[in-house]
Amino acid sequence: MEKFIIDGGRPLSGTVVPSGNKNAALPLLAATLLTDEPVTLHNLPAIGDVATMGELLSDVGVSIDKLDANTWRVHARDIRTSELSPELFGLIRGSITLAGPMLARTGRVRLPRPGGDVIGRRRVDTHFLALSALGAEVDTDGTFHLESKRLRGADILLDEASVTATENAIMVATLASGTTVIHNAACEPHVQDLCRMLCQLGAQIEGIGSNTLTIHGVERLGGGEYTIGPDYMAVGSYIALAAVTGGELLIKDAVPEHLRMVGLVFERLGVHFEARGNDVFVPSGQPLTISPDIGGAIPTIYDAPWPAFPADLMSIAIVVASQSRGTVLMHEKMFESRLFFVDKLIAMGARIILCDPHRCVVQGPSPLRGDEVESPDIRAGMALLIAALCAEGQSIIRNIRQIDRGYERVEEKLRPLGAQIERVCT
Repeated sequence: MEKFIIDGGRPLSGTVVPSGNKNAALPLLAATLLTDEPVTLHNLPAIGDVATMGELLSDVGVSIDKLDANTWRVHARDIRTSELSPELFGLIRGSITLAGPMLARTGRVRLPRPGGDVIGRRRVDTHFLALSALGAEVDTDGTFHLESKRLRGADILLDEASVTATENAIMVATLASGTTVIHNAACEPHVQDLCRMLCQLGAQIEGIGSNTLTIHGVERLGGGEYTIGPDYMAVGSYIALAAVTGGELLIKDAVPEHLRMVGLVFERLGVHFEARGNDVFVPSGQPLTISPDIGGAIPTIYDAPWPAFPADLMSIAIVVASQSRGTVLMHEKMFESRLFFVDKLIAMGARIILCDPHRCVVQGPSPLRGDEVESPDIRAGMALLIAALCAEGQSIIRNIRQIDRGYERVEEKLRPLGAQIERVCT
């Protein structure tokens, strides 16, 4: 096991380049199963979840050449089995995106239960309702067995705007006969990345970036190359980090257009940043004052599907709120266990009342002090790391493999900014 030892209380300043989007990397790797020709992916983040997805692909017979740390050539010439490793499949939530391409390519797939962060119940019903509409027969007996003799286009209304269910439906529809229309589709930047990559390989997809996708099925896809966009969750994390430590930060190649709602929410917490072309600049001396609603009412910040504030930044926003003057209600609508990490922030000195599994009240600013904590999931782990870097004294964060699952070499990116952080084997 490894841990981080952090000496906090220092402004972090300089320039940082975000890694590729984790939430795009996993479905794009899964999509390479849709063609028997090589696909080269650039800007893959060198993180734990990507490594696990690579192992899952290799396990079914896919050839992977790692041209460098962030570039893989993936060739699914032959798929030797329709059954996926339960051990590997259970390590990450993104493994569920293998369902669609395995079904489309082989006509059958047996899925164990997916893993991932323990942040509450994460239903998979939407996936199987969509795949059933496209011609799959679904049998559940502890695992999930999908089979189809003929995939056909359909008019589908998703019962929730699930990102991974949308991605599975897109990938199956790409090779199904006829036309598919997906209503209430998720349209996050990583879903857009998947659509654009598939179009590079020969797919015909209309409505990219909207919540209604029209997909004209094709007989086969070819090979090609695609560069994954930056991880806007990482960009949001760096913005928060600069603000609460009092530093000045330039985030290169950040694609500011993906940060409009993040900007609105952070503004309410007293954090300002500006677009400089494709970069984002966070000035020092942030006001860090919570803006009340009209009439002086305590504001509420909540998450929702794109283009609303992303659930994966809620933990980060709570840390920012703890350092901002005023009171705010944070409402995590999507996952009922994500807020349970706030007890660790409370132990560090934050003034937070956990109202129920979905809501907490944060009053700031609260001087934080170093403590020994454990990372429960990817985003809470990064939130605790940010808290430790603005806290006075030394902090120890254990179970950092959770942070490594989503953030590439985070200590190597933070040290040049002035962070006193060390990775230690225990």
